[in-house]
Amino acid sequence: MAHSGPRAKAFAASRPLRGTIRVPGDKSLSHRALICAAMARGRSRIEGLSEGGDVRSTAAALRAMGVEIARDGPAWTVDGVGSGGLLQPEAALDMGNSGTSARLLMGLVASHPIAAAFVGDASLSRRPMERVAEPLRRIGAEVDMAPGGRLPLTVRGLCPAVPRTHRMQFPSAQVKSALLLAALDIPGHTRIVEPVPTRDHSERMLALFGADIAVEGDEIVLRGESELGPRALNIPGDPSAAAFIAVAALIVPGSRLRIEGVGMNPSRIGLFELLSEMGGDINVSNPRESGGEPVADLAVRHSCLRGMEVPPAIAPRMIDEFPIFFVAAAFARGETRTRGLGELRFKESDRLAAMARGLRAIGARVREAGDGLTIDGTGGDPLPGGATIDPRLDHRVAMSFAVAGLNARDPITVADMSTADSSFPGFAALLESLGR
Repeated sequence: MAHSGPRAKAFAASRPLRGTIRVPGDKSLSHRALICAAMARGRSRIEGLSEGGDVRSTAAALRAMGVEIARDGPAWTVDGVGSGGLLQPEAALDMGNSGTSARLLMGLVASHPIAAAFVGDASLSRRPMERVAEPLRRIGAEVDMAPGGRLPLTVRGLCPAVPRTHRMQFPSAQVKSALLLAALDIPGHTRIVEPVPTRDHSERMLALFGADIAVEGDEIVLRGESELGPRALNIPGDPSAAAFIAVAALIVPGSRLRIEGVGMNPSRIGLFELLSEMGGDINVSNPRESGGEPVADLAVRHSCLRGMEVPPAIAPRMIDEFPIFFVAAAFARGETRTRGLGELRFKESDRLAAMARGLRAIGARVREAGDGLTIDGTGGDPLPGGATIDPRLDHRVAMSFAVAGLNARDPITVADMSTADSSFPGFAALLESLGR
């Protein structure tokens, strides 16, 4: 689902950020909860669902394939169609800006006796899809794509598809998840060997809904054609959304914020660990579980950060958070060096290039080399600012420079803040309210 028209917004030096907040529901979990509920037989009730444009794209596509999804007060209800129950969509499925929607739903369709066309916005249509298409073809689905392995594309599912053992050639939770969702309607056992672990949201969510799934070392085994049951669940707050608020509190002098109910899946908290190692005052309290995931509250205070050499091994645990991490590094004392981040060039934008270009424009000292950035921080002093940043339909780039503007001598203008609505509706208004 496309966001609204471009909406420029200037962000200026802020008073200390204070308050207690909750961030939107975890986007990754929201996609998976909707899909698993759609494949269950009966009515599921989901609270805390992300209402950003990306998750709305998944919901709209599921509705187009016969799943009833409705708002019920603070929750959403999903009347699942059961194993193999998806219907032939009458029109192309519009993925908007959501790569997660496209890749996960490609997998879901691949083992159904239907054909679905997938389209997206200009940003999504530049992103590679062959990494998902290739293993889906090996289970028997037909996938036809635009030149370069991109959208628009069509998936023609095979029922029954062929159970396989898949060895992941590169770490990708989205490719793994696509294969697991395809496996729900494949007879026998599908095995996925994952030499480099990635976030395990799909495994947890499938188990919560009753799938016959087991994780043994680096191998995931799912037995297909088992009936999923409806569930009532609450989606934790998105750690990727909390990252922007946490960094804002760390870099704006005098700030003190509490962020409640944040998902703390070990595969998603690399940023918070890294910021703590750099001297960030981030206190984790009240650990608990929600929606099959670990959850906690975060208390964050303004801190003097120290630059560091970032180990490449942490990248899979914070790959979506590097844009806002680069902003934090721009305010640290000394040099921060990153490498092994080639995957960032294939997100909603080339995030390495976009962040390097934007940070230079607002006066940060940045060097881009190969698969990483080196940033010489200000030691906590404000950046010069005074530039207009075009996020090029990338929500994380837009929100990163909004945060940077809170400690800049001259305002930083983001040329299109509407793109933030894909993951964090109301983000700009929230930042303003915390600094009043």
